[in-house]
Amino acid sequence: MPKFDLSPYHGIFPAGMTFFDAEGNLDQDATLDHWQWLVDQGVHGLVVAGTSGEFISLTIEERLQLCRLAVKNFGGQLPIIAGTGHASTKLTIDISREAQDIGVDSLIVILPYYSRPPMASVIEHYRELRRRTDRPIMLYNNPANTACTALSAPQIAQLVDEDIVHMVKSTMESVVPIHDLSLLTGDSMRIFYGSFLAALEGFAGGAHGWISGVLNVAADRAIRMYRAVVEENNVHRGLAIWKEILPIVHLYTYQKLGPVADIPIYRGMLQLAGRYGGYSREPFTALNETQLEQLQAELRQAGWLK
Repeated sequence: MPKFDLSPYHGIFPAGMTFFDAEGNLDQDATLDHWQWLVDQGVHGLVVAGTSGEFISLTIEERLQLCRLAVKNFGGQLPIIAGTGHASTKLTIDISREAQDIGVDSLIVILPYYSRPPMASVIEHYRELRRRTDRPIMLYNNPANTACTALSAPQIAQLVDEDIVHMVKSTMESVVPIHDLSLLTGDSMRIFYGSFLAALEGFAGGAHGWISGVLNVAADRAIRMYRAVVEENNVHRGLAIWKEILPIVHLYTYQKLGPVADIPIYRGMLQLAGRYGGYSREPFTALNETQLEQLQAELRQAGWLK
C-alpha cells in the first residue's frame, strides 16, 4: 500500500455547503458558484459531501455528482476531500472507490453511525476500507453526531502507525485530542480541528488545519487567523481575529435567533451579504423574516455588516 504526500493538507478547508433549489433538488450551478467564491478567497482545500454539505440527505449518486463537480473545476488546484462514509462498511468502500476513480484527492470517512458497532468493529471498518482503496483516509472522529464511540488519541496513533488512516478531523468540544495526537504522531499524520468552538486553541495545540461549516462564511478571517497563529507564531494577533469570528459561532451556540441549525444561519448570512444562500433539504428550513432581521442586527453589531 502506498505512502502518501500529506504536505498539501494544512490550513483552511471549508466543509463546503451543498445548494438545493426551493423544491429540494440538487443545484449544481449554485453549489459551484459558492465553492468558487471560497476558492477565490484563498482557502487551502475543499471538503465536499461532508456534514455541512448535508451528505446525510444526499443519495449516493448525488454525492458522486458533487465529487465530479469539484474535480472538474478544482482538480489540481487544491486538495479535494470527499465525504464517503456510511454506516455500512460495504457501502463506504463502494462510495470511496467510486470517488477515487472520479479523481478526488482523499477521503473523509465518518464513524459508522447510528447502529453503534463495538470499537473492534469500528477499527476493522477502517482497516477494510484501507485495504480496498488507494487514497489518504481522514478519520472523521465525531461521536456526537454518530452515536458511535470516539477513537482515543492512542487508538488513532496506532492506526496511523499501521498506515490505515493518515489524517483526522477531530470534532469534539475539547481540544485535548489535538495536542495528544500532536505529541503522539507529530507530522506523521495531519490533524484537523473539526469544530467551530475553539479553533484558535486547536491551532495553538498543534492542529495542521481547520475543517468546519462556519468556514462557508468566515473563510477570509480564518485564513488570517491561521497565518497569524501557525505561520507567524502570533497567538495574540490570532486571538483578535478569533474574536471577530466568535459572534458568528455564538449565533448558534447561544441560539440567538431561536431554535435553528447552523447551516440556515450561514445561508442567511450569505443572503444578507448580497450572495445567494440557496436552500437546504428538509427538515432544515430557512430562517424566517423575523430571524433574518435579528441576524442582520447581530451582524451589524459584530461589524460583519454596515
